[in-house]
This record gives sequence, C-alpha cells and structure tokens, in this order.
Amino acid sequence: MLSFHRLSRRAALGLTLAGCLSTLVHPALADSPPEPKGRVVLTISGQIEQPNRGKDAVFDMAMLEALPQHSFTTRTPWYDKPVKFTGPLLADVLKAVGARGATIKASAINDYTIAIPMADAQTHGVVVARLLDDQPMAVRDKGPLFVIYPFDSKAELRSSTYYERSIWQLKRMGIE
Repeated sequence: MLSFHRLSRRAALGLTLAGCLSTLVHPALADSPPEPKGRVVLTISGQIEQPNRGKDAVFDMAMLEALPQHSFTTRTPWYDKPVKFTGPLLADVLKAVGARGATIKASAINDYTIAIPMADAQTHGVVVARLLDDQPMAVRDKGPLFVIYPFDSKAELRSSTYYERSIWQLKRMGIE
C-alpha cells in the first residue's frame, strides 16, 4: 500500500507539473506583436524571433504609436532649421520583434536601401520618427517613417556616414 501511495503521489506530481508547463507559451509567441488592424507601414523580416504575419513582423501606425515615444530636436542636412522628430526608438522596435543580427538592411518606398549596424540602435538613440514637429509626415515630407539619428547630441554623428544611414520613407527592414 505504501508503494501504491508513492506512485500515486509521483503520478499526481508529474501530472501537476505537466499541466503547469503546458500553460507556458514559448516566449517568442507570447511577445509577438499583435496583428495590425490598419494599413501596414513597416515590415521587418530576417533574423527575428517574434513574427506576427508568417515569417515577418508587420506594423501599422497605431502599433508604432503604442511603443514608448521619444523626441529630440536636431539640425539635419535636409531642413533649413532644427526640427523635432518623434517616434519609438529603433532599439524598441527591434526588441518588439526579437531581432537578432548584426545589420539592418533598411529600405525606402523607392527601394533605396542602406545597411545600418544593429549597434547603432543601442548606442545612438536612433528614432523611427513618425512625427515631424509634432505632425504626421506625409510621403512628400519624407514620411510616413524616417530613421533619424540625434545629430546634435554627438559630434561624431554629424558626418556623411550617419547622414547616409538616416533613411526616410522607410517601408522595410531586413535583419541579417
């Protein structure tokens, strides 16, 4: 009777443990961005762990607005005066999709593509701007999304290297 009691306790413990484990969801699935409800404005593919549409992660504007927003005012080669950019940090967008890689291949609506080191997202406070001077950016105003560096925050950012990595009319990022 004692061995039957032990077997029952072990079986019960095993079933309880199995039940608890079955309620856990793989972290990549638990943290995946939701499916967009509006028009897709950004697609991220490649080495990502948290897709929400096939192998890609797609965002509508509301999803980008839901991420923590950051603003800075900076001078750029494209505007006559300092302008304010607002949007989520590139690092937060990459984190939302579980991006793992060394390089971001960012592409614009006109298929212009530039390689951005993943390290830039962590070290330079790069923003995926959706607002320019607190207003949504139309395509003719370099929108709707603009990867922008805070050029006035560090002298090293005021160079052609970082100006070239700033890409307006962003539509896609491939993580390599």
